[in-house]
Amino acid sequence: MTTMQNVKTERDRLLEENIHLVKIIAYQVAVNLPPHIDVNDLISAGTIGLLESIDRFDSGKGVQFNTYASIRIRGAIMDELRSMDWMTRSMRDKSNQLEKAYDQIERKTGRPAETEEVARFLEISTDELNSMLSQVSAVSVLNLEDLGMSHDEGMNILDCIKDPDGSDPMQLVKLEQIKKKVAEAVETLPDKEKLIISLYYYDELTLKEIGKVLDITESRVCQLHSQTMHRLKGRLKRTL
Repeated sequence: MTTMQNVKTERDRLLEENIHLVKIIAYQVAVNLPPHIDVNDLISAGTIGLLESIDRFDSGKGVQFNTYASIRIRGAIMDELRSMDWMTRSMRDKSNQLEKAYDQIERKTGRPAETEEVARFLEISTDELNSMLSQVSAVSVLNLEDLGMSHDEGMNILDCIKDPDGSDPMQLVKLEQIKKKVAEAVETLPDKEKLIISLYYYDELTLKEIGKVLDITESRVCQLHSQTMHRLKGRLKRTL
């Protein structure tokens, strides 16, 4: 009985100490979503992700709980959005156009595409490009499909962090290849984009906080994050 009580107490402690992450991440995601999306639905999905992370976390794997939980919370929220099928066809088209533009320019030049080059490729102004990046920023995430894997394969990347010994050896080899390719792709990013990735995903700063660090506006951080994700998607699809 005492053991059960200890388990419950530890679970409650982790829930209480990390529930704030759910709201932070939910509002980060919701900031550029259409107004009909209720942030409370995202918070509910994120809370389920937090509870799952508490149940599945293994402290012996060398991963900090808040890092593991943040990834799982964000994943649960994005799964909820995908199930809503909230993204309009227009947004999908714009996201695909951006991904194609960054990919084709960078394949041709062998370096990160400049804003002006992408605008010319799309035959729009730089202001229109920045507006476009802001509009699709909420969908600027990497999912399993972008990494050459799918949920249908019975593979969850976060589960591998928690329990690699329980996964199929071939899938683990594939995961290691993916992790290496993602790391290589991030290393080739312009310094400012690399810093934004680090501050947002590892230090868990909000877009507003990142703006203060870089001395730029929150909306500009949002545009740069969107730009970075579309740049990475194109590179990863080409190499994986």
